[in-house]
Amino acid sequence: MSKLRFRISMSLDGFVAGPDQSVVNPLGIGGMRLHEWVFPLAVFRTMHGMEGGIVNENTAVVEESFANIGATIMGRNMFGGHPGPWNITGDAQNPWNGWWGNNPPFHHPVFVLTHHARKPLALEGGTTFTFVTGGIETALEQARHAAAGKDVALGGGAHAAQQYLAAGLVDEMLISLVPTLLGSGERLFDGIGDNMHGLELFQTVATPEVVHLKFAKR
Repeated sequence: MSKLRFRISMSLDGFVAGPDQSVVNPLGIGGMRLHEWVFPLAVFRTMHGMEGGIVNENTAVVEESFANIGATIMGRNMFGGHPGPWNITGDAQNPWNGWWGNNPPFHHPVFVLTHHARKPLALEGGTTFTFVTGGIETALEQARHAAAGKDVALGGGAHAAQQYLAAGLVDEMLISLVPTLLGSGERLFDGIGDNMHGLELFQTVATPEVVHLKFAKR
């Protein structure tokens, strides 16, 4: 069976997003600092249709984290960044389509956890967002089917990750620990208890910008 692989950047004080997340500020105040280590990388820029970039110790970690991924699961905040119904534009026939643009970087099926149903959203580059209201196990079943034998990536936000971690469904976890403090926002490990739910640290990759902690099921 394919693996569920979770990856995320986290501050030293345990936050994966800053306070006051919104449509115009999807990562919250200060949240962009969690990803400054990856923005200059050539591998990241290529994925987002940009040229140039650098190659350093973080490159292999990023390349490995995206290898053999056939589908992605994400929470509502990671897709859209606002609670409630999808119709924030006032036009019920044309709901807001998130902040990923017309050609998102996934290029495979993406399953969005939500309480508000809507039709699948097909965009350029092979990315189709399917909105799942049946819970985390339904989303994982659909994602594994769509991945056709490849692994499934689990993105943010914190609430989506907490549900899969607490249920013991995560097979691999990559925490990229960034040397910054956000002070408040969304903590990754709130509400999941005091154990690792079957995950054990097996490798640490330390770089000047970020420390990558790799976990896998026992």
